Amino acid sequence: MLESGDRLEERVLILAPTGRDAVLAGQVLTAANISSRPCADQAELFREVEAGAGAALLAEEALNPWTVNGLLQVLSGEGPWSDLPLILFARGGQTSEDILERLGPLGNATILERPVRLSTLLSTVKAALRARQRQYEVRDLLRRQAEADRRKDEFLAMLGHELRNPLAAIRNALYVQKEIGEQDEHVVRQREVIQRQTRHLARMVDDLLDVSRVTLGKIILKRQPVDLADVAGRCLHELGMRSLADDHGLDLAVRTEPTPVEGDPVRLEQIVCNLLQNAIKYTPRGGSITVTVAPEDRYGVVRVTDTGVGLSPEMLTKVFEPFTQVESSRKRSEGGLGLGLPLVKKLIELHGGNVEAWSNGPERGSEFVVRLPLLKEEKKIRAALSRPPQKAAVSPASSRKGLHVLIVEDNPDGRESLRDLLEIWGCRVELAETGPEGVEKACALRPDIALVDIGLPGMDGNEVARRIRAVLDRDQIALVAMTGYGQPEDRRRAFQAGFDRYLVKPVDPTVLSQLLAEVREKSEARLEPPQTMAAAG
Repeated sequence: MLESGDRLEERVLILAPTGRDAVLAGQVLTAANISSRPCADQAELFREVEAGAGAALLAEEALNPWTVNGLLQVLSGEGPWSDLPLILFARGGQTSEDILERLGPLGNATILERPVRLSTLLSTVKAALRARQRQYEVRDLLRRQAEADRRKDEFLAMLGHELRNPLAAIRNALYVQKEIGEQDEHVVRQREVIQRQTRHLARMVDDLLDVSRVTLGKIILKRQPVDLADVAGRCLHELGMRSLADDHGLDLAVRTEPTPVEGDPVRLEQIVCNLLQNAIKYTPRGGSITVTVAPEDRYGVVRVTDTGVGLSPEMLTKVFEPFTQVESSRKRSEGGLGLGLPLVKKLIELHGGNVEAWSNGPERGSEFVVRLPLLKEEKKIRAALSRPPQKAAVSPASSRKGLHVLIVEDNPDGRESLRDLLEIWGCRVELAETGPEGVEKACALRPDIALVDIGLPGMDGNEVARRIRAVLDRDQIALVAMTGYGQPEDRRRAFQAGFDRYLVKPVDPTVLSQLLAEVREKSEARLEPPQTMAAAG
């Protein structure tokens, strides 16, 4: 009895409902040491194909629409790699065209006219089994690739988590130092250096993870009308690109016109910031960078031009390949993983646009040109251009003072640095090192907000949230995930567990400050006594 999966995949299944074709074919195959199994009807054939088959040998009498449709359904469940070889015994005088038409999409068929020579049957079966074996090799390769992709995703997620945790502690400590530390000019300058490099490391981690996600099609754009001029402005001012250019001693000129497109504002900012970072990295001190944003024909166009190291002709397309570095620039740049430009290209293509690189050669500067389709509808254009630029609200210290905060974090540096920062802001802080301790303190102390790490040992942050939500609803405590895991599926699981917000480390303290102010405002609103109407006398 055949039980091994490999042996099942080497079988020839035989369906010949009339005459002695099934018996004779089985005897011939057995004599040639080829495994076979006769099938009593189509239903048995379908079951055995699902179990594993190298080929199927069918008499023409078994070829009807039900057989064809059933085989198609079974094979479609195996995947696109599967194309089961069929060997058909046909009556004399039947044309191949008639039989192939009845087979429909089952095109991998060999037609043998009765009476069949034994040597012809054996050579045909062996050729079919070799073809099927190659299909199984493709299947196994696809499975290995899928497993490799899964392991890569797990590795990148863990890498992001492990890198973001120390970055979060460093950023928190820097803000504590900024609030209470020495204000000597030299000390302040060194703090700014650490802050810039921390920001640089955080962006590299984000690029590494985003390239993997966009390659696998896991990034979903949140499209809306956007003015590219506003995007460039936010990159220069709110996201620090102008100050970064100043720090490198570069002259940065900007010329923009209203340029409405439809896209994801966050991803568009990422595109422009990456192009600016690239220009800043590869332009020597004293050089210049020009950013222009304007509509051209049917496109919104962003141009970033620099006087930097330039590109050789062969590098004009290679710079958009992952992990590519310009050879002449390696000693003169700040380094990097070679992922910024590949990510730019993929994000632009998701928006339906394109990007090109231009250069007159090494040491003669370069230009990167982004083209995105302009908005066509007048209402959308007016909506995009009338929307005021959004600025991060600055929360006064008084709006956070007295807020009761629980930190659930197993990393000592991250936990202590965050506590110091919150206490400087006037918050009352409780600490928990483990998930069970976090649940116990949340339910017993009932703080206004709990900042919970997801990657806790034992009971993870999602389980912590589920157990807290079983006792306290959203009006009683705000739950915020603060974690190094930033994939969309991580966010989905966190919100399903009961979190209200999801922040990826290292969290910008200004974002955290605004969040605490919002929680304080909601908490005070709940505590306000209800206004009652005076009774009518």
